[in-house]
Formats: sequence, structure tokens, C-alpha cells
Amino acid sequence: MSRIVMKFGGAALASPEQIQEAARKAIAERDRGFDVVVVVGAMRQKIQDVKMSVLHFTDDVSKRELDAVVSSCSQLSSSVFAIAIQEAGYNAVSLTGWQAGIYTDHMYSHARINHIDVSRIDEHLMQGQIVVIAGDQGIDNDQNITTLGKGGTETSAVALAVALDAERTDIYTNVDGVYTADPRFVVKAQKLQEISYDEMLEIAHLGSHIIHPRAVELAKKFQMPVIIRSSLVESVGTLLKEEVEMEKNLVVRGVAFESDVIRLTIGYDAYSNASLADIFSTLAENRINVDIIVQAIIDGLKPTVSFSILKEEFAEALRVLEDSKVSLGFSFADFEIGLAKVSIVGSGMVSNPGVAARMFDRLRRENIPVKMVSTSEIKVSVVVPQDEMIRAANALHDEFNLEQALYI
Repeated sequence: MSRIVMKFGGAALASPEQIQEAARKAIAERDRGFDVVVVVGAMRQKIQDVKMSVLHFTDDVSKRELDAVVSSCSQLSSSVFAIAIQEAGYNAVSLTGWQAGIYTDHMYSHARINHIDVSRIDEHLMQGQIVVIAGDQGIDNDQNITTLGKGGTETSAVALAVALDAERTDIYTNVDGVYTADPRFVVKAQKLQEISYDEMLEIAHLGSHIIHPRAVELAKKFQMPVIIRSSLVESVGTLLKEEVEMEKNLVVRGVAFESDVIRLTIGYDAYSNASLADIFSTLAENRINVDIIVQAIIDGLKPTVSFSILKEEFAEALRVLEDSKVSLGFSFADFEIGLAKVSIVGSGMVSNPGVAARMFDRLRRENIPVKMVSTSEIKVSVVVPQDEMIRAANALHDEFNLEQALYI
């Protein structure tokens, strides 16, 4: 039988009724003749509750023990989900990450999957069971429980689909697909029928929270088809694949935006002290993501390096830099808050020069200042004042005529 992997995040499991609805979707796929593996996340409130219980004892929690505690939340989801399927008259079994054979590295709360042993899953599927897996966790080589951090559930879903040689991965979320922009803030946003891995990867990196970049990277690497669809209503969804048909030859296919961006600037007394490699290697070793990077070397002025970083990683970045100040050789660090990033994305930009100029001209005409710029073959990102983020997104959506394309 062909296999599919279905992912349901914590938001889709927030109530008994939602769990039953998700279980019905899994049963429907089983009735269509698929072997079904369901990967579930933790109910968000449960994570907060268990963390508060731990913080009652100490503010300095062992990362090993915290991972063990947090992992119990998705284990609860998987067990309850399996029970819901069983009560509907179908055979199901729940598995923890380690029971499912998910092996990771040693980085607590930010673990990466090394390999998956699917032999136990295979056994359950051969017995006709729907397998429900706690999806944001695994086990390291020392048999310690680890959690995968942000995006862990969909990442493990795609990884399991690859390991199981599944036909596709269905990512169930609170939206019915990928849109040209967030329809909550851009009223003319349209749903895409298909989107390429590269475009989705850029959009995911640039502020869309529909699917985590780690999951898209895995899907692209192993050419795993992914459908993003609604957990709330029946919908066709959006298919992620290698290449897509260009609707009406659109050069730009999406606008993404992200708030709470901080610009962090490091200054040096002399150019000889500056080392971009040392700075960003130190940050990378601590799993701190840096986005737009600008280096300024001007005669008569102290050299500086500026980079953008998300608000939730700012405190950790400052700590790491301060701890490494002597070895990195910088003399001061400064920062600017109240910023946002707005981006345009489209694989058609590769062969169409002048897209960036058109973007900058529209922002100029809207009197929206641009503080930083980053480009790649298929995207252009600008950092703007956060108060102007939504206006900039709507202006660029209009500029590139995204509301006029035909989508389903």
C-alpha cells in the first residue's frame, strides 16, 4: 500500500472536537487505501503549563531535564489522538520519538535529526494500524530525550515521509494554503495552487509561519511532495514541488513580512581587528540565526558590521557576543529596535532585471524609508520601520499585480 504522512500541530489539537476532526481526516485517508502515519505536535498551553511547573523550582533548569519534560506534551497529544481513532473503530498505536526510531544530535531544545530507523513503524503498518507519532522529539546516541525546537513537528513529518518512502506529506495548519501574502493583512491576497520549494523556502525564511524552513529544505533535498492544507475546513491546499507553472508569467509570486526585527551593530577600533568569519561562526555555533549583513569600511571612520536578528534571539546573541568580546576583538555593540522586514519572492526574478529598482521606487513614492537591503536570485528584502510594514506589503502586492493572477 502507498503511504502518506499527515502532520497536525498543537493548534489543530486544542480541543476534543478538533482532535476528533483531525482523527477523522486520518481515518478518511486510511479508507482511501493508504498506510497512514500521523505526526502530532504539543498543545501550546500544555507546554506553557509544564514549563511553569518546572520554573516553580528553579530558573536555571537543566536543558536535559527540560527536554524530557517538554517532550511529554507531544506524547500526550499522540496518545489522545490514537485513542480518538480507536474510539472511532479503527486500529491505532501511539509512539514517542524514540520509539519511532528518530535519532538526533546532542543539542537539547534545538536538536537535528541524524537518521530514522523505521523498522518499528513498518511493523505497525503491516498490522494495519494507523501510527501516531510525537513529532517534535527524538533520542541521541546516549539515549537522552531531545526536542527539535521550532518547526520540529513538520520537520520530523517530512523526515519520516522520506524514510518511509511515502507518496507525500500533508501539513495541516490553520490556513487553507499558501497565499501571495498574508490575507489577514493584505486583503487582495490570492491562494497559490502550487509553489516551488525554493520560493517556499524563501517565504518561510522571510516571515511566513505556515511551514518551517527546515521542513522545506528536507522536502527539496529528497523531492518529497508536500501539501499545505487546512485542519479546519476541506480544501485543496497548496502543493510544494520542484517546478511550477507560472500563473500569467508572474515575476513576483509573493510578498512576505516579519515584525520585531532588530539591527545589531558591532564596531571595531581598527579594520585589522574585524573578522566576519569569527563573528558569524561564533553565532552559528550557538544556533543563532543572522539575516541581512552589512559591513561598512570608510576612511576616517571606525569599521562596523551590522546584521538583522529576530527579537527572540536578541538576548542570547548579546550574551554570546559579550562572552566572546575579547576573542572577537570588537570595541562596542549597538542596536536599533522597532524594525520589520518586507520581501518580494519569485523564481521569475532570475531572468527579469529591474525588479529591485521597481520595488525601491514604489517604496520611495510611498515615503517608506529603507534601512537595510538583502537580495538573492529569487528575493529582495528590505528592513523598514515596523509602523510601515503592512503599508509596504500592500503597496508591493499592488505594484507587482499579484491580485490579478488566477489561482484556486
